[in-house]
Parts: sequence; C-alpha cells; structure tokens
Amino acid sequence: MGNKSSRISDLLLLVLDDLSQEDFKRFKDKLSYSDLEGKRFIIPRSRLENADRVDTKNLLLKCYGGDDAIDVTIQVLSDINQKESAAKLRKEKEKGLVSGQKALEISPKDYRIKYREYVWEEYQVIQDKNALLGQWVNLNRRYTQLLIIQKHCLLEEKQHEIMSTGRKHANMMGKQASPGSIAALFDPDDNRVNPRTVVLQGPAGIGKTMTARKIMLDWAVGKLYQGKFDYAFYINCREINLMTEQQSLIDLIFWNCPERNAPLEDIFANPERLLFIIDGLDELKFSLESNEEHLCFDPSQKKPVKVVLRSLVRKSILPKSYLIITTRPIALEQLQKCLKYPRYIEILGFSEKDREEYFHKYFGNERQAVQAFGVVKANEMLFTMCFVPIVCWIICTVMKQQMDRGEDLVQTSKTTTCVYMFYLTSLLRDHSPVLERGKQKHFQNLCLLAREGVLTRKILFEEDDLQKHGLKEADIRSLFLHKKLFQQDIDCQSAYSFIHLSFQEFFAALSYVLEEIPEMADKSDCSYEDVRKLLKDFGEGGNEYLVLTVRFLFGLLNEKRKKTIEKSLGYKICSETKQVLLDWIEAEVASKSCQKQSEIFSCLYEIQEEEFVGKAMDCIPEIKLYDNCLGNAFNSLVISFCLRHCRKEQSFHLGYLLFLSSLYFNGRVDENLPLLFEGLKDPRCNVREICFKRCNLRAASFEILTSVLTMNQHIREFNLQQSDLGEVGVIKLCQALKHPNCKLQTLRLRCCNLSPKSCEKLASIVPKNQNLRMLYLDFNNIGDAGLIELCQMLMHPDCQLQVLSLLGCNLTAACCVNLASVLCKNQSLLELSLGHNEEMGEAGVQLLCEGLRHPNCKIVSLRLDSCGLTEACWEAFLAALKTNQSLRELDLQNNDELKRYLEADKRSRIRKLKQHNFRIQISL
Repeated sequence: MGNKSSRISDLLLLVLDDLSQEDFKRFKDKLSYSDLEGKRFIIPRSRLENADRVDTKNLLLKCYGGDDAIDVTIQVLSDINQKESAAKLRKEKEKGLVSGQKALEISPKDYRIKYREYVWEEYQVIQDKNALLGQWVNLNRRYTQLLIIQKHCLLEEKQHEIMSTGRKHANMMGKQASPGSIAALFDPDDNRVNPRTVVLQGPAGIGKTMTARKIMLDWAVGKLYQGKFDYAFYINCREINLMTEQQSLIDLIFWNCPERNAPLEDIFANPERLLFIIDGLDELKFSLESNEEHLCFDPSQKKPVKVVLRSLVRKSILPKSYLIITTRPIALEQLQKCLKYPRYIEILGFSEKDREEYFHKYFGNERQAVQAFGVVKANEMLFTMCFVPIVCWIICTVMKQQMDRGEDLVQTSKTTTCVYMFYLTSLLRDHSPVLERGKQKHFQNLCLLAREGVLTRKILFEEDDLQKHGLKEADIRSLFLHKKLFQQDIDCQSAYSFIHLSFQEFFAALSYVLEEIPEMADKSDCSYEDVRKLLKDFGEGGNEYLVLTVRFLFGLLNEKRKKTIEKSLGYKICSETKQVLLDWIEAEVASKSCQKQSEIFSCLYEIQEEEFVGKAMDCIPEIKLYDNCLGNAFNSLVISFCLRHCRKEQSFHLGYLLFLSSLYFNGRVDENLPLLFEGLKDPRCNVREICFKRCNLRAASFEILTSVLTMNQHIREFNLQQSDLGEVGVIKLCQALKHPNCKLQTLRLRCCNLSPKSCEKLASIVPKNQNLRMLYLDFNNIGDAGLIELCQMLMHPDCQLQVLSLLGCNLTAACCVNLASVLCKNQSLLELSLGHNEEMGEAGVQLLCEGLRHPNCKIVSLRLDSCGLTEACWEAFLAALKTNQSLRELDLQNNDELKRYLEADKRSRIRKLKQHNFRIQISL
C-alpha cells in the first residue's frame, strides 16, 4: 500500500512539474474555484495561494486521497485546456497504476499514533513572514514563552503600564503576570471548577497564533495535556472566511487529518477527550450571535460554515469537548455572549528575560545575539516595544540582514520610526495589502483619535471617543486598539487603548502628514498650521510629552517611509512639511541658544536624509550637550550621525563664516565614545572645536579620540578640561600631534593632572607641529621642573607657539630665569599667562622684567594676577617698558601689596608707566 501511495505522489508531482509557471498558477486558481463533480470539498484558496508544486501535490492527496486526487487533477487540467497532460494522467490510471483499492483498515489506537505523527510534522516548522518559498524555521527553536495573566488589572495599573518604558515597563508586566502557564489552562480554579473553554486574548502581533501552534506541537509529542486529549484539531478562522461551500464539523476535522480515512466513530465516542483550537476568532466575517434555529447539533450535518463554527463555539455540537479560542480583545464583548463559563487569559508578551531569550533563539549565535540585544537595550523605546513578539521579530530580522552583509550593527541600526512602520505594514499585510478606500477614512480617523489623545494627554478611550471619530463599527479599530474591562464601583467599564503610548504617538504623528482624501474631506491637503502649532507647543517648556510625536513626524517624512505609506495605506504624504520642520529648527536655535539641541538631533536621526540633515545642521553654529548626553549607545549614535553631516564653512555667508565651532561634553561617557568618534572621523564632519569636560577616559577610548585629530583635518581646537589624562593619555596625544595630518591650532589641558614628565613629552613634540599656536596647561602641578622642559620647547627654532598659559602651575621665582631667556630669544610667543603662581613674587618679576627689557622681546600680553607682587615690582615694570614697545596688555589683578601701593597715588603712577608705552592696557 505504501508503494502505491508513493507512486501516486510521484506521478502527481511529475504532472505538475511539466506545467509552465503561468499554467501552474492557472491550475491552482481553478482548483480553488472548480465545481468538482462528486467532490464535496474544495481546497481553500488561502492554502493554495503560496503553495509550490510539492505543497499543491500534498494538498491534493490530503484533501481527496490517492484515487480521487488523480481524478480531480485530470478534471482541472482539462478545465485549463491542458488536454495532453490530462490524457497522459488518464492513460496511466487506465494502465492500473492507481487501481481503486480501498485504504487498508487501521485500528483506532494506531490511527491516534499516526495522527500525532502527522500533527508533529505539520506544526514543527513555521514560515517567517519574509521567508522565500521553501524556507522554514523550527518552531521549538524559535518559540519563546510569553507572560500571561488571568486577573483583570485596575485602570490606574493599565495607565501606568501603557506609559512606562524600559525596565520599568518590563517590571510592571512581570508583577502583573500570574505564575500560571499554558499547561495549566484547564486546571480547576479556586472554586474547584474546571473550565471547558479558554479564551487566549491579546492585541495583534502579541503571539496568539504562535502559541496556538505551539500547543498543537507540544500535544503531539506528549509534552502537553498528556492523557487528557486523544485528539487536538486546529481551525484557522481566516481559512473559514474563504469557505463558500456548506461544510460539516467532520469536514473541518478532515482538514486536520493526514487522509480522509479517520476513524470517526472512535473520535466522537469520547467528545470530552477532544480539543478544538480556534485561532483568530476576531477575524471572522460573520457574527457568532444567533438563536437556536441557526445552529446545528450533528457533527455530520452540512451547513454553511459559519453555522458549523457557531455551533461548535456555543457547544450545541459536542458540548463536552474542550475549546481554546484566540482573539483580539475587540471581539470579547460578542464572544462572552456565546460562551458558557469561559476562562479568560490575557497574553502580555515578553518579559525582559524573554526578550533576551528570543534574541538568542532567533540568531542561534551567542556573539550575534549579545551584540544585537545590547544595541536594542541601549534604545529605551525599542527595548520597551520588544515586549510585542512581532516587533522582536522585525528588529531581529533587520539586524540579522545587516550582520550578514557585514555592516556595523550599531551604525546602521534602523530608526525607531522604521521599526514602527514595519509593525504597521506587517499587520496590514496580514489583513489587506492596501487599505480599501472605505477603510482609509477609518484609518485616518484612528490617527486623529491618537492625536487628540496625545494633545490632551489621554491614553484610555471610551466608546463615545470612538463614536466621535467614526470608529464605533470600523474594522480598523480591532487591529490597533486594545479593549480592556475595568471595575468601577459596582459596574464594569470598558476602555480602549493603543498597545503602548508610543504607538499612540506614532499614529498621532501620522495624522500630521497624511494628505486628506478629497472626496472624504473638506480640504485637500494637510494643515501646515497644525504642524507649526505642534512644533511651537513642543518648543515651549514643560511639553516633554510631545517628544516622541515630533520625532515620529520627522521620521515619517523620510522618502522611503513616504513610499511605504503611499503603497500600504494608499495615502499621499505632504512633502512640503519638511520646510516647516527646517523653519522650526532655525527659529528654535535662534531663540533658545540650542536648549533643545539633543532632541533636535534625535529628530534629525529619525529622518535619515543627508540633504535635509545638512541644511538643519547649517542652522546650528555651536553644539552644546550636557547632562549625560552620551548616557547610552543610542544617544551617541544619534550625535555621531549628525556630526557626519556638518557642512564646510563655505556653505555659509552674510559677510563672515559660521561653522560648527564647538562640541562640548560633560560626565563620564567613556563607554559610548567610540560611536561618537566615528562621526568625528567622517571627512564630511566640519567640527572645529572639541571640548570634553571631566570625561576621565580610559586608555583605549583616548587612543581612538586622539586618532580623530589625525583623520579630521577640520579640527582646530581640542579641549580636555578636567580630564585625568595620565601618562598613557599624554603619550597618545603626542602621537597625534606629531602626525602630519593633525591641523590642531589650540590645545587646552586645564586641570588634567599633568606632571613634569608630561611636560617633557609635550616639549619634544610641540615644535614638530607647525600648526599649533596656543597651549593652555593651567592648574596642573608641573612646577619649575616642568617649566624648564617647556622653556626648552619655546627655545626650539621650529616652535611656532604664540600663546602659553600656565595659570596655577606651582611656579616659583627660580623658573623665571628660564622664562626671561625665552622672552629674549623666542620671536613667536605673543601671550604668556603666569597668574595664580603666588611663589613667583618680587624676585620672579625682577627676572621676567629683564627679559622684557631685551630689544628682541615680542611679547604682547602678560598675565601676572595673584602672583604676590610688591611695590618693587612696579619699579621693575617702569624700567622694562622704557625699552619694550611690544607689550599691550598687563594683568596685575589680585596682588594686594602692589594694589595698596598704587592706590596711594594711582593716577600719577599709571600715567608715569604709560609715558614709556602709551598703548598698554593695565588691569589692576
């Protein structure tokens, strides 16, 4: 018998393989619609739509059995005018290849074993949404446990859950979830009552179908409900919608069987040992409500398929059987009128631990999984949304593609808008490739509901809110709105919400960019005034709740996103809105001195368009980012992206050059700096000044940072104020300074814990850099030993340094001999700052003035504030200025003894000093 079945299978496949691709498509189309003589069952179109030749052959054998499958194939081939193939198959039949032998009888016990094997084969694999034909994924290797909850949460709890993000959201879900599991669905409750109907409810994409298939698989291998059910049958409501012929419950059962020879008498002998899984009940195109006249009571009775399914759910057929029904919450109100004593279970999604487990199962590679999950966890919003399994799948799919292409995962990670857009189109694809014209208005109304909620800070909507926006009976609401029941006093209150606040904000942003459909609205284009008002409100203080809506607004205007929206939703996008966004950025920067810079950068990252981002960055003369702006990898990625699009100064005009002149950072950000450095290294980056404050970089990060100086030739100023460089840091900095590509002109190392040894290293390198003009070493304990090294540097003939600042460096009078020599010989040094060195005193100034008196002295500015100067110092300055004609600025502030002396006759003494150099400005 097995040999016969194999020969039939081979022959059918041979005939199908002979068909051209076009004829094969016609064969499947005819097969799903043909009025097949004497055949009471037609293969649903949904099963044939993506079936290849092997799948089609298996469907024929499963539905009709070997002999009838041959007859059906001959008839369909004849109907599509493939007479030669039909004749060939008929000839093989007449030869006796497929005689009319009946299937061998099989015992009920053996059939149960065979049926379990068949279910295992059918459900052990799943097909990813984006898989090519023939690509399958093992269900056990992909399936990750979901959090479930049996109790109803309070209204306040639901509000907090919807608004929470990151770990807070994951913790809230964990606290709500009951310790129960799928294995305990039919366990007795507190009143020792065993339910016969369990409703698994949850929003779209939360994992209901995957869970239903996992139940079938685990039952088949004996891991679930062992000894409780002899048979488990799976009914897909989408396929039910496509059935136009009358069916019986037996017909539906046959769809779950390997052949049409199931022992029906044995199956129905013990209905209490039958489990029916009805998947996606909310998608039915008909209502389950009816009176008893529209029910059937006999499993063999043929009725419209809606009557059969309605009868199964309402338990007029097989009342002792068990049901698991999966549905979106929107159908619960209708469903509860039809069920007797059901148990309601809500699927919450993935906990934090589950999310991580899913990444490991998806990638199947420890290194890749850790890397991908780390990137997601750094983005609080994406991490939050990964509680939805379909979002987890989307993110993993995108990241896996990037890894396979060898791309840097962090640098090329998709934007938040892109992920949410994938979510939207994935759900729509499962229901309708393009929104029907009648549903477009409903979708737009859904977006307006979201907008109104965001602006009024409302996240739970009542029936009146839906009715106001024309969503009371709209199908679209069931796809994106989550219905919940809450206890209110002695009554129950129903409310609707988006699955998470971020989705409400996403749909709200959509409402600002979708062009109105002319025949459905009073106006034919989107309102720029609405966009301007949104941006104005966001720009004002205290309106942080608009942050995500504005980000999504930018992201939706990306050209690729626009095309996706136009293709999936049938809408046009207001392209001119981009100019409104640019105008807002320019006004925001001008009026607020970049107070919202970090948020502006996040918006620019979302839009991901080089020309737009370049124009926006043109508006920002100075980047100032504080308060842990590099607190996570995602923020670093955002800033890095924006830095890449800083344009050259010749892009600016108005009589002077404006460029991104400064980049400031505070706080310990070492772990996220490499991302930022990639942006600074980009040849398009036109940043001129980098200022890192209190960063305390590790050696590895400092090496990358200093390499920026050799790769970006636009950088002119480098400020590492209050950063503990250490000897390793100084070495790396010197390596950068001596590189021929380093164009640095100003180096600020204030409070960097430099030592005399550090000065020795700097002194050996600075003369080799012909671009460096200003060196600030203030408040480092370099002492006289360090100054001696610096003086040797200044005496080097190649040294081009013009400014040297040594404020508070613990210098004494002893070092002033060397400084005096520098003043006599160095022809480039113009500014020297020695303030806050109290030990220099009178003796030190006397020595400095000797250098000032030298005819070769070119010094223009000398700072000696807080240096312990005395009356004698004044006389030394008088003597020096008789010959020195270059000095223009002399800072003598905060020298108490000198101040008391000058106050006695300040006017005449300063006048006397200026007789020798009338251009000098003296600060006292």
